[in-house]
Amino acid sequence: MTAAALLLAPVSALAGEGGHFWSGDWYLKVGAAGFAAPRYEGAKSYLFQVTPMISLGKAGSTVRFSSRNDNPSFALIDNGAFRAGATGKLIMPRDEGDSDDLKGLTPIKLGGELGGFAEVYPTDWLRVRGEIRHGIRSHHGVVADVAADAFVDVRPDVRVSAGPRLSLASKDYMQAYYGVTPGQSAASGLDAYDPSGGVHSVGAGAAITWQVNEKIETSAFAEYKRLVGPAGDSSLVRQRGDRDQFLVGVSATYRFDFTLP
Repeated sequence: MTAAALLLAPVSALAGEGGHFWSGDWYLKVGAAGFAAPRYEGAKSYLFQVTPMISLGKAGSTVRFSSRNDNPSFALIDNGAFRAGATGKLIMPRDEGDSDDLKGLTPIKLGGELGGFAEVYPTDWLRVRGEIRHGIRSHHGVVADVAADAFVDVRPDVRVSAGPRLSLASKDYMQAYYGVTPGQSAASGLDAYDPSGGVHSVGAGAAITWQVNEKIETSAFAEYKRLVGPAGDSSLVRQRGDRDQFLVGVSATYRFDFTLP
């Protein structure tokens, strides 16, 4: 199960005039997403999963476009056409309880990734976003994600978006998720494999979002990525998994408005 999404308002929007930084009107969006996704990154078999969605922000601080791929973010710079700041990601554990394919491999611990993000709008209908994060506990590598999304409002309450995805990772990340030591090879039956860092995956994503009313928002989304380079060459992927990874799902959120003194 993936972590809940938590999007925070820019710092500039949080400092209310003549009051505390928390003073003013806020919104809280809560909901859930249900989707079919691989049992683990690189798996051949799929599992239906449900994840909570939480979004908190200051009323009046609007984000022109957001994607389900965006990790929890805190904007330190926001001038409308450019945003940048801190970001993080919760990493769920991975072990043989997720799939028999993983027997004999070192489990991935519950942990996270911390880093920064930047996004730019070259036009009114295109957003390009990049994130770079360092692993904590789950792995000790560095991961970078780049995505471009074109979006259009086909109706005032319906938005369609789509675009390419690219992910890169360091050697430490690749070894944690795709490496197989000689000892693990003997225990798992997989060929020993010592990956390097490099391009992790390429792909594309698309979504349709329907703003039912002021409070309720729903969406349908699909993602495809192909594991390439050191990830695609892993014996775990070649012998038991699949380089082609798909994700399809739906989500719904409800917005609560409140005021803090």
